[in-house]
Amino acid sequence: MRGVVDTGDMEVDTGDMEYAHGDDYEGLVSNRGESSRRVEASAGKPVLSNQGALAVSAASAVPVIPADSTTSAASAPDLAPAPADVQDDATPIQSRDGEVAAGIPVPHGCVVLAATPIGNTGDASLRLIALLQQADIVAAEDTRRLYDLARRLGVHVNGRVVANHDHNEREKADALLDEVEGGATVLLVSDAGMPTINDPGLAIVRRAIERGLPVTCAPGPSAVLDALALAGLPTDRFCYEGFVPRKTSDRARRLRSLRNERRTIVFYETPHRIAETMDSLLEAFGPDRRMALCRELTKDYEQVRRGTIGQIRQGVIDDPPRGEIVLVLAGASAEDVNEASPEVLTAEQLARLAQERAQSEGVRIKDAIAEVVKEHPLPDGSFPNRKEVYQASLSLRDGA
Repeated sequence: MRGVVDTGDMEVDTGDMEYAHGDDYEGLVSNRGESSRRVEASAGKPVLSNQGALAVSAASAVPVIPADSTTSAASAPDLAPAPADVQDDATPIQSRDGEVAAGIPVPHGCVVLAATPIGNTGDASLRLIALLQQADIVAAEDTRRLYDLARRLGVHVNGRVVANHDHNEREKADALLDEVEGGATVLLVSDAGMPTINDPGLAIVRRAIERGLPVTCAPGPSAVLDALALAGLPTDRFCYEGFVPRKTSDRARRLRSLRNERRTIVFYETPHRIAETMDSLLEAFGPDRRMALCRELTKDYEQVRRGTIGQIRQGVIDDPPRGEIVLVLAGASAEDVNEASPEVLTAEQLARLAQERAQSEGVRIKDAIAEVVKEHPLPDGSFPNRKEVYQASLSLRDGA
C-alpha cells in the first residue's frame, strides 16, 4: 500500500511500505531527501530554510553559509573571508589564518587518530581543523581526498603529508613512530570516519603500543553510531561485524553463527551486493526479525528504511538503494535462542540419522549424509565434516 507521510513542510512518499507511528515499528521509513526543517527566523540567529541554506536576518553580520554536504552550519560570527585561491561553491568554514581553530591544543610527541566527516563537511570538528593545520606529519589513506577535505574546510595543511594505506602501513609504521619519538605530532586520518575502523591505522597503533609511545583520538563522525541511533533498535548492547563477507558460503556461515546473538548487530554493505545479502539475511534469520537499512548518512539524500527483514528485502528489490549502506539488525530474543540453539551431535549420531533417512526415503547414504549435515550446523555457523560422518556410517554398517 502506497502512502504519503505529512511531516510539516516535508512529504515522504513511503512507496509500497506502510507507515506506522508509535510502537508499531514495521514498515517505518524516514527520508530527509532534499527538504529540511523550517525554523522561524529570530533576530541575529541563523535559520535553516527548507532549501537547505543557512539564512540570517538582514541586520546580522554573520556570513551566509549554505548548509549542504560540503559546508558547516555552525560558523563563528568572526569568520574571515575565504582566500582567493579556495575555489568552491560554498564558503569554507575555516579560514587559512587559523582564527577559528586558535587555542585548540595539539599534543606533541604523539600519534593522533582523527575522525573525518562521513559525508557532511559541516561535521568536521574544530579539533580536526587544528590538527590538520598544526600536525608535523599527516598520514592519510588517500592524499587526494585529504587535500580535497582541506580545500573544503579552507584549511592549509602545514605538515608533511604521506600516504598511509592498507598496502604500506606496516612498512611505514616505524618511520612515523621514530618521528613521534622525536617529539613530532603524527596525525592519522582515513577517507571517512575513524582510522582503524574498517580503515588503515591498526598497524601503527599496535606498533606504537609495543614501543610505549602515546596514542590518542580526536573523535568525530561514525556511520556505525549514526545508524545505531537512527534504527530505533536497542542500543544498550550492540556488536559491530564490519562488512558482510563477499563469498556466498562465507556470508551464510557468518550469519548462521549470529542467529543466537542477543545484541543488536551492525553491518556495512555496498549497493551492488545488498540484494544478495538480504537473501542471506532472510535465510539465516527468517522474515520477521526487525532491522533497519541506513544509506547516505549525514548527506542530502540520507534515508533510513525500517521494518522486518522480509519488508526491507522487498524494498531492496522494488527500489534498490544507492550509496553507502549500514545495516542494523535486532538481536535474538530469548525465545529465538531457545528455538534456534543447535544440538551438537557426534559423527556417529549423525551417521545413524543418515542411515535412517537413506532407508526410509530410498536415497543414497551420501545424499542422506549431506542433508543431515546441512540440518545440523555447529554453533560457529560451520557444518560437521561429511567425511567423518561417512566413515562413522561405514563403521556402523561393518559392526552391524
